[in-house]
Amino acid sequence: MEQTVNSPDSADFLDLDSELTGEERDIRDAVRAYASAELEPNIADWYETGALPAKQLAKGFGQLGLLGMHLEGYGCAGTSAVAYGIACRELEAVDSGLRSFVSVQGSLAMFAIHRWGTEEQRQQWLPAMATGELLGCFGLTEPDAGSDPGSMRTRARRDGGDWVIDGTKMWITNGTVADVAVVWAQTDEGVRGFVVPTNTPGFSANEVKHKLSLRASLTAELVLEGVRVPASAAFPEVRGLRGPLSCLNEARYGILYGVVGAARACYQSALNYTLNREQFGKPLAGFQLTQRKLADLLVEVNRAGLVALRIGRLKDAGKLHHNHVSFGKMANVRSAIEVARTARTLLGANGISLEYPVMRHMANLETVLTYEGTEEMHALSLGQAITGLAAFR
Repeated sequence: MEQTVNSPDSADFLDLDSELTGEERDIRDAVRAYASAELEPNIADWYETGALPAKQLAKGFGQLGLLGMHLEGYGCAGTSAVAYGIACRELEAVDSGLRSFVSVQGSLAMFAIHRWGTEEQRQQWLPAMATGELLGCFGLTEPDAGSDPGSMRTRARRDGGDWVIDGTKMWITNGTVADVAVVWAQTDEGVRGFVVPTNTPGFSANEVKHKLSLRASLTAELVLEGVRVPASAAFPEVRGLRGPLSCLNEARYGILYGVVGAARACYQSALNYTLNREQFGKPLAGFQLTQRKLADLLVEVNRAGLVALRIGRLKDAGKLHHNHVSFGKMANVRSAIEVARTARTLLGANGISLEYPVMRHMANLETVLTYEGTEEMHALSLGQAITGLAAFR
């Protein structure tokens, strides 16, 4: 007996979302609805002006349960890794800056305190961070220490029962609005992490201006000049780069899922545009060259979605290796950039306008390609994984 099969969805062509649990679909629908009502109508203006209503957004994200949603306890939802990834996807379908906002709060600042902090630190900070009442940032990168964080110059020294921190951190998302900063510094015991309230004397955050990418995101330089914190501000156990790198792995996971949303948005914009734009007496979508480009976009979006879903399931099963995350970050960001660039060609001159999302996504993805580990560093991580030979130095 012949079975009737519905035509594939133009975006979720492989019906990947049918693999989601009921809870994961509910989270997808809730974030997508919020994004459509509260974020999409404003994102072009936020991007053009380089401004973001951070406190307002934090409250909205907190009410949705997105901040630290994959963490357990302390007011956090404790969702699956896939659910968190889906939320990142729906946010980045609007703009990478919005996913970055949630990622820095939950996967960097909150995760660091949750994983490495004392119970006192967790109780003090995490509940209010989960609601969006308090914002956090993550201070690792420096002006002269990006891919090589071990060469950081920020230093913390003991002074009686306190620590005194001096140094500069650069490219810090949410730095100008954060209430607390997780700061990593060299000590006589190796690299250590500190929970630093941003109103501590000697701490300042300077806005990074003149950005051409990720403009709907607040970026700062952190300056610490004799910042004195008590011994209780230090993470008690972790030493070396294991601490900050574990946090970066969490953030990279959100990226490999998030960029699927950016790619999907560019593809859908190009598809809708070419179906409605007529040249030479018929829609652009009716031309062979256009259809070839659309087919390429379709494949890349769905292939990236497959990679994200597989890595998410590995994470939920406790089988995720950091090289899996490098694979996903490298592959999916590369795919998303190619989708954005090709989609821009399909929109012609309109592709450079903020009336359409494509050029905005394309510019943002250049930043996403670089932060949380450059493509080159992830390539070297994968190279070492398959050869057993380190080529970093």
